Amino acid sequence: HVQLVESGGGSVQSGGSLRLSCAVSGDTFSGRCVAWFRQAPGKERQGVASIYTGAGSTFYTDGVKGRFTISQDRPMTTVYLQMNSLKPEDSGIYYCAVGTYVVGSLEADDYNYWDQGTQVTVS
Repeated sequence: HVQLVESGGGSVQSGGSLRLSCAVSGDTFSGRCVAWFRQAPGKERQGVASIYTGAGSTFYTDGVKGRFTISQDRPMTTVYLQMNSLKPEDSGIYYCAVGTYVVGSLEADDYNYWDQGTQVTVS
């Protein structure tokens, strides 16, 4: 049974920083890909960043490159999203998701397991 436990959302002023964490357990490590998605009111869920945990390969949507960093801890059980230089358009509910061998994908349909999401508000 895959479990995702996310933490770290909140409110911040424009230009500020937040770090999200996603602790993953219960899945098969082989081929694990973890991604962050966000959804603003009235908009579709958008892939923000992903990491192929086996190799540490990272991928980003264009709008966050240079501002957001996805990373993992040494046991490779927790994935982080460091968000710097935040803008109001970064606001939304952020979700952590896990898929298998979907390296580089930021498509929601490729991910099988999701957490409940956390609110990020930039004003």
